[in-house]
Amino acid sequence: MTAPDEPNGRAGHVIVCGLTDVALRIIEQLHAAGEQITVLHDAPDPRLTRTVAELGIELLVGDARRPEVLLRAELHTAQALVSVSDADLFNLEVALLVRESAPEVRLVVQLTNQNVARAVERLTGPGSVLDTAALASPAFVEACLGQRDHELVVEHESFLVTERVVERHANLRSAYGDLAPIAVVATDGRVTIAPGRDLMVEPGDRVSLIGSPSDFAERREPAGPGRAVRVDLGGRAPHWQESNWHESPTARLVRRVRRALADIERAFWLSLAALFGFGALSTGVLILGYNGPRHERMTPLDAVYFTTETLTTVGFGDFYFAKQHLWLRMWAIGLMIVGATLVTILYARLTDLLISRRISINAGRRLAEELSGHVILIGLGSVGLRVLEQLKALGRDVVVLERDEDNRYLSIARTLGVPVIIGDSTLRQNLQAANLTSASAVAVLTSNDLANIETGLAVDELLADRRTDVPVVMRVFDRRLAHTLEAAFNFHNVRSPSALAAPFFVGAALGLSIMSTFYVEGQPFLLGRLDITADGGLRGQPMAGLGARIRVIAIGRGGPAGPAGAAGPDGGSRLEHPPRRDTRFEPGDRAYLVGPYEELLQVLGHERGARPRT
Repeated sequence: MTAPDEPNGRAGHVIVCGLTDVALRIIEQLHAAGEQITVLHDAPDPRLTRTVAELGIELLVGDARRPEVLLRAELHTAQALVSVSDADLFNLEVALLVRESAPEVRLVVQLTNQNVARAVERLTGPGSVLDTAALASPAFVEACLGQRDHELVVEHESFLVTERVVERHANLRSAYGDLAPIAVVATDGRVTIAPGRDLMVEPGDRVSLIGSPSDFAERREPAGPGRAVRVDLGGRAPHWQESNWHESPTARLVRRVRRALADIERAFWLSLAALFGFGALSTGVLILGYNGPRHERMTPLDAVYFTTETLTTVGFGDFYFAKQHLWLRMWAIGLMIVGATLVTILYARLTDLLISRRISINAGRRLAEELSGHVILIGLGSVGLRVLEQLKALGRDVVVLERDEDNRYLSIARTLGVPVIIGDSTLRQNLQAANLTSASAVAVLTSNDLANIETGLAVDELLADRRTDVPVVMRVFDRRLAHTLEAAFNFHNVRSPSALAAPFFVGAALGLSIMSTFYVEGQPFLLGRLDITADGGLRGQPMAGLGARIRVIAIGRGGPAGPAGAAGPDGGSRLEHPPRRDTRFEPGDRAYLVGPYEELLQVLGHERGARPRT
């Protein structure tokens, strides 16, 4: 690790603030692109620190919200700063500090709160504020719906990624013409990414193709079976979504108490206030008016004691009122009657609160029993909530299974009319309560990899013969673990929110606009836009030289895109698709590329003149 006070001559580097899971994915991808990276974190996770150290990347320990720490990281010579802490407040403070002290540095921050994100984006520029949950959730929704067809929009024109089953022995060129193949899945399970058009395919193989609806029509291929569902990638979290932060046990307890108090109805608080107000009034009256057999007065403690025992009806014999003034005896009678009434009302409110909560929990189980073809969503975190919103927007029934009864999003799920079951998702009875036998998909989206694996295995066992028909979509952070699960347990829908969102952050930091992401046979693909500049490395280069696993689906010519990407009356912007193989890139072109993100970053590095890392 570099000493805090020893600058190392960095220039054009990328500073990553906050060593989180998504930060690690960003760091790995920047490293693969040959970028120089400095990581800033005030309390790094040893697990993540080891990975950063293995990559040979510099890690500075310090609070990025302090100007002297950013000075140590040589902010003014950096090309970009990416802040992806789990705390919105931290990212906000970093963004404001960087924009004030180094406005020329490209800034990318993660913010989940919609209102704050909009305000910050006005300051930092379009595309500089991103939300991991919003970026990753569409991939989970697609997997839950079993969607193999994807719609991509380029300059207002639609392109389709769709799967076809090969019907005859042929090569891809003769079978599908100009439709660009992006993956072939052989009958034995072998996957070929971005195959050449001369690849021979056999009956039963599955080919994923990309093209415009007109391209499919020319080949007399139907443009998908109507299953393509457009989901919002650019949206942010709703305004009610709170910031996340690392909480101490005390802070977590305080938060849960506050949430529990907030759930209590106003009528209960009114009853409690009336009881305490009447008790305080009675205490004052007794202190001023009571005169004992020996002319002794009531002390404040005696007055509180007598009022309490009278209100709770546990005793009346400690003080005698037979020889008190008439008005005080009348007050004692009123104290007994009104006090007993107020206490009874308070008990009734409290009982109603407890019973209502239990009824709400049981109602979720009863509603789940009545559903069929629904999606079971396990784990209602920020990603789970986004998936829930999108599934409901598409008209799908959802049942939520959540372990934490104090989860802040449960009230939102209930507001959406979604049955909620509180329980451990690894237990058979809770999965059965969610009506697993009639479900069409299961999304396991907790933030704990081990819990997700346990739940996935339990679901797989209970599904039995239906396991091939019901997709089990699992959230797992570690990529190697995800591949192991897919191979060992035949899980086909293992996703990582960090891996899905990281390319968007990397693209924003380096100047490549990531427009969409989708999966083909477990392989993530990205649609990106690259602007060709006069001094870039791709100027004058042929399209065929980009790389074997990159597909150029369209090229925008003639300046900024017009409506629908078509040329205007003055001969302005136009969109070429499919582009010819010998097409050469010219300054001002907009190249729309599809491929695995590693290859897209390499193309970006070529355009920017970056030296590839060996």
